[in-house]
Amino acid sequence: MTTVLGCIADDFTGATDLAGLLARSGVKVSLRIGVPDAPPTDAAAFEVIALKCRTSPVADAVAECRAALAWLQAAGAKRFFWKYCSTFDSTPDGNIGPVAEALMADLGVAQTIYCPAFPENGRSIFMGHLFVGQQPLAESPMKDHPLTPMRDSSLMRLLAPQVTGQTGLVDRLTVAQGADAIRAALGQLALDGVGHVVVDAVANADLDLIASACRDMPLLTGGSAVAAPLPALYMADGMLTGDTAKSAPPTAGGGGVVLSGSCSAMTRAQVAAYAKVAPSYRLDPLTLFHTGSTAAEDWLRDQDLAAAPLVYATAEPDAVRAAQSELGAGAAGALVERALASLALVARDCGARRFVVAGGETSGAVTQALGVSRLDVGAEIAPGVPWTYCHSAGHMIALALKSGNFGAEGFFAQALSKLDLT
Repeated sequence: MTTVLGCIADDFTGATDLAGLLARSGVKVSLRIGVPDAPPTDAAAFEVIALKCRTSPVADAVAECRAALAWLQAAGAKRFFWKYCSTFDSTPDGNIGPVAEALMADLGVAQTIYCPAFPENGRSIFMGHLFVGQQPLAESPMKDHPLTPMRDSSLMRLLAPQVTGQTGLVDRLTVAQGADAIRAALGQLALDGVGHVVVDAVANADLDLIASACRDMPLLTGGSAVAAPLPALYMADGMLTGDTAKSAPPTAGGGGVVLSGSCSAMTRAQVAAYAKVAPSYRLDPLTLFHTGSTAAEDWLRDQDLAAAPLVYATAEPDAVRAAQSELGAGAAGALVERALASLALVARDCGARRFVVAGGETSGAVTQALGVSRLDVGAEIAPGVPWTYCHSAGHMIALALKSGNFGAEGFFAQALSKLDLT
């Protein structure tokens, strides 16, 4: 089937987040890990390419995303979505703006929108400022993110240094007037030469209006939630045909493991909750630096995987800063990623077939270690977090790749209980 919507995500959990919301429609969703080597021969109506470029050097991120765009174009897509985190995770250099601008250039379009709002998960935009729950972004726990600390809540101020074109805003008062008002505001901004437009959204109804107003734009950018209304709009427009049935999810038998590298506030709460009911082992970056991950691997081999043990590097901000001060931010993160990737292989080889993974960087490392190239998307566990299915070393496995901030405190146990295993 020809691809209707081609999506590019800047990390693996963001890709599963988007794929899960699109899959709510019943339309087939295919999630690719990295840009496929071969030309498309079995493309789905919705194709999502998961990259690991959120904190890559700008030139590398742009090149990778352009390659993903070219593959999606070859699959037949005419509409595209650039997906980044609902907390706008980025450095002053990018990579949100530079990638968007490169995709705009390749597609020959002069304007796109930026809407990372995800009201179901407490992300809203008002007068161009991003809120996490009731807190401005810069006052939320994101201010202490180890890789992309967010110290400004204004999306326009965050975006402006990342792009060469002008930035503008369609505010909540305009959005509330409906899709026609949004289109008119975007049209006026285009006449004024404004190519990068932040759009306010505080509720799902706003996202419905924004998606309706922007459905014909070749390129949209944002968090996953603004893309969620697109399947129904494309059906109404006759862009989707009969390929709407979900296939039955496969069965992934065997034990499980929970691997957590995220240090977000929510993941810290989730780790604390799950450690009370399951065996757990904490990875320390300094210990990994001096002695490697052998002790953790030996511990995991001794565990009953039916109990789905937890291995985590999740820590409080002060502990993270201490490790980064000793080792360097990049080196500390890389040590943890390599260790969790090795532990995923140990778990698989010991019989684990269920993997719950917390954190975008961790999810990327784990899926790459498991040799995953494509995921089929199943039912959501929580908003933005579905179970996905793939093969690794000849085994059918189930993966739940969770963004650090997503899910409630009991998410790990909830995810495992929701998956029907034999």
